[in-house]
Amino acid sequence: MPRFSDHTTARVGGSAGEWIVAETESRAIEVLRQHPLPTPEQRAAGADTLLVLGGGSNLLVSDAGFPGTVLQLAFGGITEEPADEASGDVVVTVAAGHGWDQVVAWSVERRYAGLEALSGIPGAAGATPVQNVGAYGADVSQTLVDVRVWDRAAGRIVVFSADDLDFGYRDSVLKRTTINGSPHYVVLSVRFRLEHRGESTPSSPVRYAELARSLGLDIDAALDQRRAPLQDVRDKVLALRAGKGMVLDAEDHDTWSTGSFFTNPILPAENLPELPEGAPRFAAGTDSDGTPLVKLSAAWLIDRSGCAKGFGAELTGGRASLSTKHTLALTNRGEATTEDLLTVARAVRDAVVDRFGVELHPEPVLIGTSL
Repeated sequence: MPRFSDHTTARVGGSAGEWIVAETESRAIEVLRQHPLPTPEQRAAGADTLLVLGGGSNLLVSDAGFPGTVLQLAFGGITEEPADEASGDVVVTVAAGHGWDQVVAWSVERRYAGLEALSGIPGAAGATPVQNVGAYGADVSQTLVDVRVWDRAAGRIVVFSADDLDFGYRDSVLKRTTINGSPHYVVLSVRFRLEHRGESTPSSPVRYAELARSLGLDIDAALDQRRAPLQDVRDKVLALRAGKGMVLDAEDHDTWSTGSFFTNPILPAENLPELPEGAPRFAAGTDSDGTPLVKLSAAWLIDRSGCAKGFGAELTGGRASLSTKHTLALTNRGEATTEDLLTVARAVRDAVVDRFGVELHPEPVLIGTSL
């Protein structure tokens, strides 16, 4: 029986009661029909019999494993069609199991702009709208047209537009309707609208200051003027991510992780803790009551709470620690267990609470265990 340690980027986790690899969408639907949505009470208790697995980049499963059925979405494919006659843009349809970075590379090779800043992110395409995956000032909500999903309650395929998904920071309706790793909706395919202006198509505007500077762009210029060749943006993003241990490399234990383990906290502006002048903080819109929100940097908080790069090795016999390149990633140093990673995560969370009074929350889905 396969183990999650062989199918997740953190390389930890036990086995499953049953493991089904769906190499076609029809096979996935066949399995989904056999596992209708449990009651909210059952889902809250972690009693769903089904666990859906894509690329395994945002998943931590207990060392005891999962007693039910794992449905691994292994079907891929990319197709394209004109978005309209006037613009030259294209609408690209991607199957849920297609590797995400392969999608980005495909788009850049064809001079389609919109995904290049999302280069190097591990996992499958179907997971990207769930978390509203993003990096370097871009996220999938900026180009997503719609998603086809299997509604486990209704037992049928449903299409959600980008507006229907009500995207937020690392959030969407798809995520908010998932309870303890039990999804109400399972993504089957995703459609993106990408810009195409022929061979000279420039990148989408570069929003992230670090990326803009590294590309030699004027960060004070109007946003629409901050563009660069598509391949240059992809290459630079891959280099920046690799420098932080965020591009998968079997030989580099700093990449044996779920990527960023904690989300950046978003707090009401009026309730911010006392932070030193110069601490990173960014406007994050308003809540449902109109209260202004501010996003803080989880990496900055972790580092300033005494948890430096490599922190946690002493707690786990060297088996797990924060990355030696970036304080936002929890890493398997080669022989770690899920519990080793969570031991480090708990120590980091507690240190930030003690120092700043801010509680960090995990980004990956935790199955059979908790922080």
